[in-house]
Amino acid sequence: MILIADSGSTKCDWLIISKQGKTLQNTIHTKGLNPAILSAQNLFEIINQNEALKTVKNDITKVFFYGAGCGTEKPREILYTVLKQYFAKAKIVVKEDTYAAVYATLSTPKQAAIVCILGTGSNCSYYDGKQLHQRVDALGYSIMDDASGNYFGRQLLRDYYFNTMPKDLKIAFANKYDLSADTIKHNLYKQAHPNAYLASFAEFMASNKSSNYINNLIKEGIRLFIKTMILQYQDILQTTPVHFVGSISYVYQNEIREVAKALHITVGNFEQRPINGLIKYHIANA
Repeated sequence: MILIADSGSTKCDWLIISKQGKTLQNTIHTKGLNPAILSAQNLFEIINQNEALKTVKNDITKVFFYGAGCGTEKPREILYTVLKQYFAKAKIVVKEDTYAAVYATLSTPKQAAIVCILGTGSNCSYYDGKQLHQRVDALGYSIMDDASGNYFGRQLLRDYYFNTMPKDLKIAFANKYDLSADTIKHNLYKQAHPNAYLASFAEFMASNKSSNYINNLIKEGIRLFIKTMILQYQDILQTTPVHFVGSISYVYQNEIREVAKALHITVGNFEQRPINGLIKYHIANA
């Protein structure tokens, strides 16, 4: 049996398929396994707590894991070791989540494209039809991740505390979340997944999108992402579509199209979660 995993920092989707390409059970969900943030022990515990994975672990022959935080060698090796320890009989392949985004959004297998991830975190890469290229090394949520869930959550918290959020929204925001300084600092500096914690506040935007403040916040984040990430590939933008993957990009695809059009950027496909595209890819390349 083949196990395919698509992991962000917040959640991870797992699918078991036969060598013939048949899905053997429903999608399995666990917390996200980001080896750039979590220890090997934390990663192992998240996997081991799932009964569905525990039941089949000795029957898995191949694991294809695509995840946030797997773009550099050391975190990738940590996760590889954890997966090999758990799925002892399986061949393990660990790649960064951008590869999952590429395989899920391409219209044809060898199409060149710029592929963006806007979920809990954010990233942008160029796929030449064979290989993935990145012109900016990802440095994580505290420095980068423009237009991601944690970026928008951080902006909302800043505007709330700096009193630049409109009064009616400030009241609604406070009614929805525990915004005490002690709670926020505890989750940011004492708990695991601070990026996912920040991203949880971004849900507030979807229910208040009619507000000029929220609308401007969304578009400003998108403009910043285009400036810092997509325009790194300015030399090929005129001939290359830009695809998007992730919950933030899927929810705000109209805003992305609007901002991109004004900047003369051709937007291609949107995919909320790439797991289904990964199945097709691995069946075709088995």
